[in-house]
Amino acid sequence: MIDWVEVALRSLLFIAVLFLMTKLVGSKQISQLSFFEYISGITIGSVAAEVITGVDVKIMHGIIVLILFGGITYAVDVLSLKSKKFRDFAEGKSTVFIKDGKVMEDSLKKKYYSIDDLNSLLRKQNVFKVADVEFAVLEQNGDLNVLLKKENQPVTLKDLNIKVGNEKVPQTVIMDGKIMDHSLTEAKKNREWLDIELKKLGVMLDNVFMAQVDSYGQLTIDVYDDKIKIPSPQQKPLLMSSLKKCQADLESFSLQTDSKAAKKLYKENAEKLQDAIDLLIPYLKG
Repeated sequence: MIDWVEVALRSLLFIAVLFLMTKLVGSKQISQLSFFEYISGITIGSVAAEVITGVDVKIMHGIIVLILFGGITYAVDVLSLKSKKFRDFAEGKSTVFIKDGKVMEDSLKKKYYSIDDLNSLLRKQNVFKVADVEFAVLEQNGDLNVLLKKENQPVTLKDLNIKVGNEKVPQTVIMDGKIMDHSLTEAKKNREWLDIELKKLGVMLDNVFMAQVDSYGQLTIDVYDDKIKIPSPQQKPLLMSSLKKCQADLESFSLQTDSKAAKKLYKENAEKLQDAIDLLIPYLKG
């Protein structure tokens, strides 16, 4: 057999074998691989390359090695799920680098990390002062997770006692210029609604690369022609503006009337509407 033909056939064969092994063992991102999985992956890749390009190497020998390494990796993963002690041995343990705001020098030495290495990992987490950190732990995959001191943590809406609605996964209703009817149904919308929204934005369906509907039923789009500027949705700002105008009108009416009953009625409803506006601000702002 001609060498290049044999190399091509071996490549196709090992692509199929490696694909099946990956499906069996499971897939992880590189940063999530354990030491054993990392070493096993390098070995499997080297063996596959050698068997594919080395026409003098027997294919069956390579397949046996791949199956053996794949089987051992699979067994290690299964045992790791069932035994905490084995998992700690195979994958390692996380190491605390900063505790109660204090750097654990012994832990750094144990992992052969210098203070420069620690500072570099902290900067990747957008932390530039060790004094800002309450707790930091080095995970098995080499990532550093950081808990800032309470006074240095970003303020959340919960801290401000502001209630917001639960966010749902945006539904992609147009993809590559084609309407995704299933996603429209998930968003509780239909094609007629979609046509109306696109007309409001002055965009033809054929020019839409992607469109999504968010939790509040608002449509956002991206078009093929990047030079076209799409106006931002105005439904929420307009609704908020109308509510504020109604509230201001009620207060104005209460000041203009001489009737005590009417004045009281206008004032009470103005206060109720203001309360409603305060509740709706998180939903309609912007």
